[in-house]
Amino acid sequence: MSTQEQIKLWARQLGFDDCRIAPARRASHADDYVDWIEDGRHGDMAWLERNPERRSDPRIVLPGCKAVICLAINYYPGDQPAEGMDYRIARYAWNDDYHDLIEKRLKQLCRQLETLGGQHKPYVDTGPVLERDFASDAGLGWNGKSTMQIHRKLGTWFFLAEILTTLPLQADEAFGDHCGKCVACIDACPTAAITAPRRLDARRCISYLTIENKGPIPEEFREAMGNRIYGCDDCLDACPWNRFARTAREASFLARKEIFGHHLRDFLGLDDVAFNKLFQKSPIKRIKRARFLRNVCVALGNVGGPSDLPALEMAAKDPDPLIAEHAHWAIAQIQRKTGPASS
Repeated sequence: MSTQEQIKLWARQLGFDDCRIAPARRASHADDYVDWIEDGRHGDMAWLERNPERRSDPRIVLPGCKAVICLAINYYPGDQPAEGMDYRIARYAWNDDYHDLIEKRLKQLCRQLETLGGQHKPYVDTGPVLERDFASDAGLGWNGKSTMQIHRKLGTWFFLAEILTTLPLQADEAFGDHCGKCVACIDACPTAAITAPRRLDARRCISYLTIENKGPIPEEFREAMGNRIYGCDDCLDACPWNRFARTAREASFLARKEIFGHHLRDFLGLDDVAFNKLFQKSPIKRIKRARFLRNVCVALGNVGGPSDLPALEMAAKDPDPLIAEHAHWAIAQIQRKTGPASS
């Protein structure tokens, strides 16, 4: 068994669904990344501006780096998690935070790599690596027109992780671009955030607006959010390669019943303690109560009715101005559609 085959075997044994190897070099879209930052299309994600050359070349991050071990893990939890739901959450956040699970497996894989010698640095969305470029170089899918990575067996429903290594590993061949003339992801975007193939303006993206954006939701995008309260899967859902997707083996990626046993307005009754308890270990916890309830208010303004007004009126009195302003907006939206609530 070659060194590459041994590493791939270890990865499979740890629960990764694919493992391939890319050469360590400057990322193929590094210049596009710099242009994207200079155009301001990253919005308020200021950390993306720091050290662009370091992000673009793993040899700067790990001196002597010779290869990037690229890993994929399927997280597809299936379809609608409960009947009668009046809100949508991006599938990756239906249960526990993937960082915790994958980091443990990466550390274990690094311990195994240490038996082969060399130095190793693992990352899962946590460090300066343009991971989709290296995944594409390794043949671990290709970068789709939505900018999301697509895998011929997993579709769009997988997490990427990588280990930078000084081991002299043989690189795998790229798989190539298999989007063809399809523009389903571009057509599906509710806010036209995909401005051209592989060109994303994060400032228009519902995932950015509901998660990374710390301030108010711009009014021009509120109605387009519909009933999405954390993230957006529309461009992923639209990809025809998902016909090959299968449900994840990992139970911690499947829908958590406690989260989906609520109606939208129920979330407005959460104080900080209840919010933290409900979303314990969930990625949703990271945006904290105020931003989450901001999103809930917008969703209620779009899909709610007169029965939701009492909960929104209480939210309009919340001491946090972010919640109160969006609650007032939602009340006005519902009243515009249905008329004022009768006293």
